[in-house]
Amino acid sequence: MKKYICTACDWIYDPEVGDPDSGIAPGTAFEDIPEDWECPVCGVSKELFEVYED
Repeated sequence: MKKYICTACDWIYDPEVGDPDSGIAPGTAFEDIPEDWECPVCGVSKELFEVYED
């Protein structure tokens, strides 16, 4: 699964970790996150994330 980076604050969503504080379980693909989810660091919408290349 691909990682995604927030273009506003550079926080990286790693699907292996998820975002448990926001109710996103480990193993959840970015595409499967609800559309109203926000970056846990800066609060921008999911639309402002891009694929992260290691």
